[in-house]
Amino acid sequence: MSRISIVVFATFLAIISMSEGMSLRGLGVEPRCRCIETESRRIGKLIESVELFPPTPHCEDTEIIATLKGTAQEICLDTKAPWVKKVIQKILSNRKP
Repeated sequence: MSRISIVVFATFLAIISMSEGMSLRGLGVEPRCRCIETESRRIGKLIESVELFPPTPHCEDTEIIATLKGTAQEICLDTKAPWVKKVIQKILSNRKP
């Protein structure tokens, strides 16, 4: 293979991989887990809203992201913490018809 062919092929692969990541973000899907660190301390009184994200092909973990009152800061919650498990149960019970 010539050097030009290798450069063209490498550029093609780079463009395809970049467009795949952008298309997933455009659909509201992150190509990785959102939560790197989680909070296990009780912060229930500080929480304004909570979102539950089920596992996806890009992240095998269930993720819970809480938005804090006043600051609108988003914090990932530890799904193994007992108080967070209660929050999950409440969210799931509210979703059922």
